Amino acid sequence: MDNRQAIGSWLSGPRAAAEDMGVDFGHPGQRLGLPPSGPGSVARFGRRLGAVAIDWIGCQLIAYGLITHGNLASAGNWTLALFVALAVLTVGTVGFTPGKRILGLRVIGQDGGRLGIGRVVVRTLLLALVIPALVWDRDGRGLHDRLAGAVQVRI
Repeated sequence: MDNRQAIGSWLSGPRAAAEDMGVDFGHPGQRLGLPPSGPGSVARFGRRLGAVAIDWIGCQLIAYGLITHGNLASAGNWTLALFVALAVLTVGTVGFTPGKRILGLRVIGQDGGRLGIGRVVVRTLLLALVIPALVWDRDGRGLHDRLAGAVQVRI
């Protein structure tokens, strides 16, 4: 490798450098046996973020209007509590939250089955911490999904 290739690999990143050397990463979800696109494929970050935003805004409206009666200072903690309860109850029973359903997403186990309630609770608590959801692997799964053995797919 000459000097230009070394600098080029540093500028483009390790994935691009590995691809230039012939490494095939495949599509997101390939290691999990999921299709490259369409129903059953790994959900992209934008859709996942949109689903969380829909759920968060819904919980915030409920907390602000029904629980705190307009007290904005205490609505934040109630919003988080409602969000955790919503995620545990809905993902644990039907596999999606209202936001995920609106955007056509479902949470399934890595093996393709349903998540047990224990894995849903772990996943949701890690999601509430925010940081694990912002660290993802090459399959596009957040750390919270990976640790819970879950994957978000398109439906």
